[in-house]
Amino acid sequence: MKKNKITWIGRIVSAVICFPFAFSAMGKLFPAVIFPQMPEQMQHIGLPITILPTLAALEILCIVTYLIPRTSVLGAVLFTGYLGGAILTHLRVGENVFMQVMFGLIIWLGIYLREPRLHDVLPVRKSK
Repeated sequence: MKKNKITWIGRIVSAVICFPFAFSAMGKLFPAVIFPQMPEQMQHIGLPITILPTLAALEILCIVTYLIPRTSVLGAVLFTGYLGGAILTHLRVGENVFMQVMFGLIIWLGIYLREPRLHDVLPVRKSK
């Protein structure tokens, strides 16, 4: 495939993976409207509901830095940290973390496809 086509695929993957995070951030900012079950979920994972605006701000920060080309790698790193916290939180209460791991992989796939500089740092080698 041509580099330009791969870059566009990466941009599409990156944009699409941001939609669940944007929806999640809105749900944290307006829990009564979007996620009425949020207080019970937060109690289940052992976090106070007062932390929701902070989590929403972190998600929005990750989205914005990830989608801006100059800061996209930083955004991927921030997303990795955010998802690491989510994985730990869910593992602590015995929940499945498949979705968080998949989101992390898709985030890095998107940035890898649209950022050629990463190919030298994270080489994918073809077998001989």
